[in-house]
Amino acid sequence: MAFSWIDLAVVVAYLLAITAFGAQFRTGQRTLHDYFLGGRRLPWWAIALSIVCAETSILTIISTPGIAYRSNLGFLQLVLGYLLARVVVSFLLIPRYFAGELYTAYQLIEQRFGHGLRLFTAGLFLLTRALAEGVRVFAISIVISIVFKTGVGISLVIIGLLTLLYTLEGGLTAVIWTDAIQLMIYVSGTVIALFVALHTLPGGWSEVVRVAQAAGGKFTVFNFHFNWSQPYLFWTGLIGGMFLNTASHGTDQMIVQQLLAARTRRQSQAALLASGVLVLLQFSLFLVVGVVLYAFYQHFPPTAPFRRPDQIYPTFVITRLPTGLAGLLTAAILAAGMANLSAAFNSLASSSVMDFYKPYLRPHADDRHYLRVSRLMTLFWGIVLITIALAVQYLQRSALELALTVASVPYGSMLGIFLLGVLTRRATARGALVGALSALATLAYVVEFTRIAWTWYVAIGTVVTFAIGLLVSFAQPRREAIAAGENRLRQGKIGDA
Repeated sequence: MAFSWIDLAVVVAYLLAITAFGAQFRTGQRTLHDYFLGGRRLPWWAIALSIVCAETSILTIISTPGIAYRSNLGFLQLVLGYLLARVVVSFLLIPRYFAGELYTAYQLIEQRFGHGLRLFTAGLFLLTRALAEGVRVFAISIVISIVFKTGVGISLVIIGLLTLLYTLEGGLTAVIWTDAIQLMIYVSGTVIALFVALHTLPGGWSEVVRVAQAAGGKFTVFNFHFNWSQPYLFWTGLIGGMFLNTASHGTDQMIVQQLLAARTRRQSQAALLASGVLVLLQFSLFLVVGVVLYAFYQHFPPTAPFRRPDQIYPTFVITRLPTGLAGLLTAAILAAGMANLSAAFNSLASSSVMDFYKPYLRPHADDRHYLRVSRLMTLFWGIVLITIALAVQYLQRSALELALTVASVPYGSMLGIFLLGVLTRRATARGALVGALSALATLAYVVEFTRIAWTWYVAIGTVVTFAIGLLVSFAQPRREAIAAGENRLRQGKIGDA
């Protein structure tokens, strides 16, 4: 069934409507507090929905079904680690973030270790988030190019500009509320697609179960074997997923910024914990979709073999759904991409301005100046992400796994630094920096010369950073190390940075 002009009209109408909705929040953006923290007037449940969008994005929709299509439900073992990580972040890091008036996660590092480590961790965030989000922008282009029959470059420009428009205008408030709406749209759309596939498939759910069992247990979730090179095993998922999600939700500005936007510490914790339940349900939904599509294509083989797993679900939506419904579900898929992309734009701009520009280049300008610079930085990062996405199209890997791999390498160093600052008073800035650099070097070797799965990268990096950081710190005179750390902790807030 071809994608009709009615479907195309539905997609275009959605893109214009969500852009207009987000842009109307411009009227409330008068200060940096408004632009980057939503004035701390946002309800916890909306933040929870936005966190889920920022975490999963369009890759959840187009890549996660592909993982189940070619294997089983083992990815959920990683999600269990995600749930454990949220408990750690909620009670270990969030109280620290709400102890002062912070705009970015890396101001906490400055309190403990000084300016140098703040710049180092903020720089790691900018590099990591830009590379990972570049992959996610490419995932958007997979869908757009199928729908509009355009080249990847034009596809990226269409979505990038529309998302940039409302992010530039509405700041974090626009990000949160558009995310909340788009989450409900794409989850509802996926449920509809699931029922359509089951209704079309002869035998329905019973046939899915039969085909899944014949294929070797595609409904299998747990695998308690241990192998360093396999990413979706129980202990690999639980431990590796916990370290990965603790880093992404406790040290990555894209998530931390949303946690900081909550009205109180308790509401921030509630938002993060609630998002864990939603993420578990969401990943379960998309993995089941992958198994159902595996059974579906056994009965209705595609006209051409799928070149990459990311194409399976969007191809089903565009070629197999009735007129109108295909457009609605395509809009739902794009909703996830735009939601994640807007959060990335805003967080990259906030770290650029608050961690670099304001404290070191123009520390005494007025809010009007900073708002103008913030919007310019948002535009700059939009161009950067689109450029990275254009390069990613030549890599033949699952976009979801590629994005997680890119993020995992520096996350270990970042989490190790945060844990050194929070868990021990003896750690020094010199020790933390040496530990972080050692972890990056270790992971460069691991990635290049070993077959260790990417799910272990954050755990390895964190342990190396923490262990070497402590050893180097102990090599410094004890009195000097403790005095330096306590002096920064007593400062509480960080000036006007």
